[in-house]
Amino acid sequence: MITTRRHAALRTATAVVAAGVLMGGLAACAGSDTPTPAESIPAEGVDDGSTLTLWTRAPMERQAKLLVEAYNDSHDNNVELTVVPNDDYVAKVGAAAGSGGLPDLFAADIVYVPNWVQQGLFTDITEQIDGLSYKDSINQGHLSAGTYEGQEHVLPFVLDLSMLMWNKELFTEAGLDPEKAPATLQEFADAAKAIQALGKDGVSGTSAGLNCGGCLVFTWFPTVWASGEEVMNEDGTESLLNGDAAQEVYSTWKDLYDAGAVAPGSADETGATWVAGFQEGNVGIMPYPATLLSALDFDAGVAGLPGVDSGASTFVGGDGIGISKDSKLSAQAWNFLAWMMSEDAQVQVLAKDGNAVSRSDLADNEYSAKDPRLVTINEVAGKGDTPVALQFQQAFNAPGSPWLTLVRNAVLQGTDTVDADNDEISSVLSQ
Repeated sequence: MITTRRHAALRTATAVVAAGVLMGGLAACAGSDTPTPAESIPAEGVDDGSTLTLWTRAPMERQAKLLVEAYNDSHDNNVELTVVPNDDYVAKVGAAAGSGGLPDLFAADIVYVPNWVQQGLFTDITEQIDGLSYKDSINQGHLSAGTYEGQEHVLPFVLDLSMLMWNKELFTEAGLDPEKAPATLQEFADAAKAIQALGKDGVSGTSAGLNCGGCLVFTWFPTVWASGEEVMNEDGTESLLNGDAAQEVYSTWKDLYDAGAVAPGSADETGATWVAGFQEGNVGIMPYPATLLSALDFDAGVAGLPGVDSGASTFVGGDGIGISKDSKLSAQAWNFLAWMMSEDAQVQVLAKDGNAVSRSDLADNEYSAKDPRLVTINEVAGKGDTPVALQFQQAFNAPGSPWLTLVRNAVLQGTDTVDADNDEISSVLSQ
């Protein structure tokens, strides 16, 4: 069973952006002197040999390069890709927005998209999106995040889902069924302990970024949703992370940490290397980004993240992409976006590389048919959640956020301060 959760607030709530994003007169960064009005863009855009600029953050580099290379090889237009370190991306976009220097196209972490849409950084492409015959099959979480006052501004660039993954070889060594996914939070913990009990040098039962707020919302929120509970109210102004399911998550991870089943270094992990142990085959089981499945060189099992007693869910993350207000090549930029959503790009570029597709009508394709894990990922992709709040960054993702304080108090220190820490999160969310 996959738990489906959608917040009405997703359409209008916004994530906080770094201070200094200024909306003044926006100047062009590429192209001719006169931009094509959005309402005049042909359905397929324009492919006339123009050079387009595109920015993305580093976690999406692999998929971005594949898409750009495939587009450039098959079109007269040429896209120049710039990959920006994740920690620098918000500031770079903010500075460019203030100086009129945004690229023609830019992608954004989905939790930032609503804020940047409301700030006016993206072009309104409602008419173009509505004209797509397959619009109803496009991931609705990403479309909703880019919709403001009834106008649509972004399409899904790359979907990144948090999935439960396990090393089948280590499962077999520990006497576990490598083909059976843990169905509950406790079964996940039991599997991690069983792998830790192997006593293999350098091998840990599980791993987590316990000093990385973004890693923790990505991997722990789905267990709360799968258990039938919420992490915030619908307006994104009140934290509900002192609920029964959330407290089960904290106590389970505290038990794993105290038992030595969590990889060394997890307590200080800020996100830069939080998946490295699993990638190297040295972690038995953990919540893991779906976009990185294709990079694994061992056989891994894949499932939705389990609830406390039943169910499964996922954090539908990744990036949305749109045409910037600074672009004077909107028709050419739409040509890239329209192609990006095509079956050719979704299946022959993304699915071929083992990624989730952004269109449910393409979930069953020639590549997913060969790998049941991709079918699982695609099924979960349309049924997870994307929580967004005005102060999401400050409440959850920022270094020293009250969410991090709650987790570290509950898991590392074992202090009984969950209610007070949860109130601190609510205080930030309600600002």
